[in-house]
Amino acid sequence: MTSKHQIDVSITIARSPSEVWASVEDIESHTEWMKDASAIRITSESQAGEGTQFECDTKIGPFRLVDKMTITSWQVNRVMGVRHQGIVSGWGQFSLEETQSGHTVFRWAESLRFPWYLGGQFGSVIARPILRWVWNGNLRRLKASIEQNDPIAPIEH
Repeated sequence: MTSKHQIDVSITIARSPSEVWASVEDIESHTEWMKDASAIRITSESQAGEGTQFECDTKIGPFRLVDKMTITSWQVNRVMGVRHQGIVSGWGQFSLEETQSGHTVFRWAESLRFPWYLGGQFGSVIARPILRWVWNGNLRRLKASIEQNDPIAPIEH
């Protein structure tokens, strides 16, 4: 999954991949650490795993939309992939990789296509640094949430 319009951010979390996965496998809880996600509603019978469908109310600045997504990849403790099928289309993926010290590199990659009325390809290019900034903040919140009350000293980057 590569694209010239890809956004790719990551952070190291001082927890094992299984501990990090336990914090992100509940899709509806993503609103606790994703500032741009105000609500998530599961719209399929399944609550987790491949094929699960959900809607995410997304807000960045003055822009609001309902992002319709389907889980396309679900490898416990390793990968959660989605296909965006709403106003904005494309793909996204969380991947978890264990470091030699037993911590987790949490990577968030997305490739998004905007409709003509949101600037099309130009809108995608303009949105990239803004989304990267927002998602880096989201990852910092996720890290803080997982590491709170942690006896392991957080890793500084």
